[in-house]
Amino acid sequence: MSNHRLERAKKHIFSTGLGDIGSSLCGANMTYGLAKIHWVQEQLGMEPNATFISGPDETVTRNKMRWKNGFGYGGKISWGDGRTKIVILDVMPNACGMLVGGMNELPKPEELIERINELETKESYVDDIMVQWDFSKSNHFIDVFKVVRLADVDLADHAFIIHSGAPELKGDNAKGFGLYVHKSEILREMAETMETPFGKANVILENDAKEYLQFFHFADNFSKKKRMVAAKMLFGDFEEISNPLHQGLLNYNKMILGTHDIKDKYGLLFPMALRADLPAYLVRGKKNLSDEMIEILGFSKRAETLGVYSSLKNANILPHGGGYTFRDLLTVTNVMEVGGERYFEVEMHNAIGQKIFSNPKDIEFVYRGREVVIRTLEIGLGELEARLIPEYVLKV
Repeated sequence: MSNHRLERAKKHIFSTGLGDIGSSLCGANMTYGLAKIHWVQEQLGMEPNATFISGPDETVTRNKMRWKNGFGYGGKISWGDGRTKIVILDVMPNACGMLVGGMNELPKPEELIERINELETKESYVDDIMVQWDFSKSNHFIDVFKVVRLADVDLADHAFIIHSGAPELKGDNAKGFGLYVHKSEILREMAETMETPFGKANVILENDAKEYLQFFHFADNFSKKKRMVAAKMLFGDFEEISNPLHQGLLNYNKMILGTHDIKDKYGLLFPMALRADLPAYLVRGKKNLSDEMIEILGFSKRAETLGVYSSLKNANILPHGGGYTFRDLLTVTNVMEVGGERYFEVEMHNAIGQKIFSNPKDIEFVYRGREVVIRTLEIGLGELEARLIPEYVLKV
């Protein structure tokens, strides 16, 4: 029974990734996350059609809980028409995003460091919530660039990117419940926990789902305002180029996991940030996926059979970065379930032995490079408008 469900889940993964170990691990883990959601859908009388459409940057998530829940990173996951009041809490929306600003003068690093120190020692509030500056967290950063225009776009000579989320709202807070069910006692009381063959599934339904979605929209706006506050304090006058979300809910039944949603935003310039030693890019999204590309990728027949073709036609995704990969690992050869944990058996590049692990967070990783940009252009997700040459990166 479980094998049948895993096979069904695997068919609902449409990968546009690079086919490397990051992609392989993402697909292997997402199979379990989708199988869990399919089970929930069946229990609620819904069609078991939850689908994951990945971008070129598909990879692992280094959040241990999200990975344990059965999810990867770099794509859009959907489990309904957007109006059905059911939110899957296990995907863990966190309102993470990136602010891109333009400026004509380049600040000196020592001046910026002084301003950052001042920022972090001063109490700041957004929407009556005290801000926790998270620039030292995970892959959150402040980057400063020289702008090289690749198209006829009106941009300043220099730019910055501020990458941050809303850690203030993950647990219970001044507004009430938090975003993360494992960190918010109030949310745990509101949620329904369903036992599935693939682990527990935490969901929130009906009016509670409505409240949760409203709170997520608040968190998204809070996160955007927070980045703007930081930018004004650090850079003074600047031109806001874009400030998009890349990790969170679009509606009751759609979630972006480390990808931009470009629907109705085709005039916006989205950031794509790679490694610190490589340029970042400003990208204009193109409506995707096209019928031609769906056919080229070999998705047409399967998508039509599963009844999810419109989801592919309206994917409208664009990578926000390169994603992680692992130099010494080649591909996933097997997934074992022992004691409620998944263990991934992975072939090594040197063809000597296997590496077996449960969570990739502690495995040495590297960020991908321009191959993600090239793949993005190849499959028609967007067009490059500007190259951002790194001047310096600040991790504080």
